Amino acid sequence: MRRLCSLSSGFNARRSAAAILACCLTSVSQVSAATCKQIETRPDEWIRTSVDALVRTARGAYEDDRGQKAYERTVDTIVAAIGRCRLDRDEGFRSRYREFLDYLSVVSLDREPDHELGFNVPDKQYFAETSRYVAIPEFLLTPQFLRSVSRFEKLKEAKLLLRQLNAQRAPSDRLTFFSYESRHLGTPDNDNSFWRLLIVVPGNQAQQLPEKWVQFGISDPRARAHVRNVSVVSAVPGPDGTTNVYFKDYFRTYRRDGSITVKGRWELGEGDDNCVQCHKSGVLPIFPVNGSVSADEETAVLAVNQRFLTYSAPRFDRYLDATKFGPGLGSTDWPELERRYAPDFDNSVVGKSIGCALCHQPNRLGSLNWPMDRKIISSFIKGGKMPLGYDLQTFERAELYRKLIQDYFAIDDSKPGVLKAWLLGRLRQHA
Repeated sequence: MRRLCSLSSGFNARRSAAAILACCLTSVSQVSAATCKQIETRPDEWIRTSVDALVRTARGAYEDDRGQKAYERTVDTIVAAIGRCRLDRDEGFRSRYREFLDYLSVVSLDREPDHELGFNVPDKQYFAETSRYVAIPEFLLTPQFLRSVSRFEKLKEAKLLLRQLNAQRAPSDRLTFFSYESRHLGTPDNDNSFWRLLIVVPGNQAQQLPEKWVQFGISDPRARAHVRNVSVVSAVPGPDGTTNVYFKDYFRTYRRDGSITVKGRWELGEGDDNCVQCHKSGVLPIFPVNGSVSADEETAVLAVNQRFLTYSAPRFDRYLDATKFGPGLGSTDWPELERRYAPDFDNSVVGKSIGCALCHQPNRLGSLNWPMDRKIISSFIKGGKMPLGYDLQTFERAELYRKLIQDYFAIDDSKPGVLKAWLLGRLRQHA
């Protein structure tokens, strides 16, 4: 995760990193100074202090990578106090502050050893139990195909092989594929590599076969270094109208003899990332850099994004209860938005387009809540892809983004943001 320690909207970004960090550490020290007796006798005070420190450092971590350590220290400090004082075992405390306790139970998962994925089981167990969902199809692992996706200049060969495969498959089983340049994220092994080849492999619900989005990172044109990453995101429709989503990153190893092998990134001992931080909606829609998709593949982009919309509410099986992260960006209702931002906000185009939660909520596309990736959120809003149906000017998109972030992370006691209000239990009547 990549983030910064900023204290509020309008914080002077030119202040030194040392001063910013000092402010964040002060918040942490206030939380850690409380004893179990003090928490027991004045629980509301400790909760408010803890929530402010948590939201403040979370915003800092969202806005710049340098704030990540302060945020992690805050999480560790609060979780340690909960465990030391057995607050999660106190039924009265749990009933009163259940959102706070549930939230800490999920945001602290990737702070545990061998839980880099952010799930409630060890990474080794997750990959063992989900291997049938996230295995790369064998026809994408042949030496010929792996060589053809090793460089940008060989992509035509890779696509020819895919078309030959499609010629042998039933129409309903044909692959959808295209190459493109990503707007925002490099590959896990190279932050500066943005080219991809996406292949959507149809599933079969009757046979319980998952739909797989297999994405090969591709070296930039004329680049000498190879890109290693291959990602698999699988979607499995559930009987209750939801879709379980599973993840795995693989790395390719390019050997001196010209052979290429593929093995799980985690199995290679090269770490992994918190999956749900970026994949709040499970599978993500694809919005390529303009002009990076060839004219004959533009229909494929439309087809996969239409497919994304058929997956219904995203779930992560028994490995994570995403509802514990709470509501997300744009969750504040319209009357409250009018009160908070009037008069300049009333009836404005920006104001009317701020309701992200109409679509981004648990029973639709998943809530956009912390932890989340700044590059994805910023790119989609400022880049004009979200919200759907609104033709906003560049300055309006910048203002919309600013208001969404402020509305979510605000810690003012009289006008708390979405995250603080939810953690304090103030949104419980609307749940």
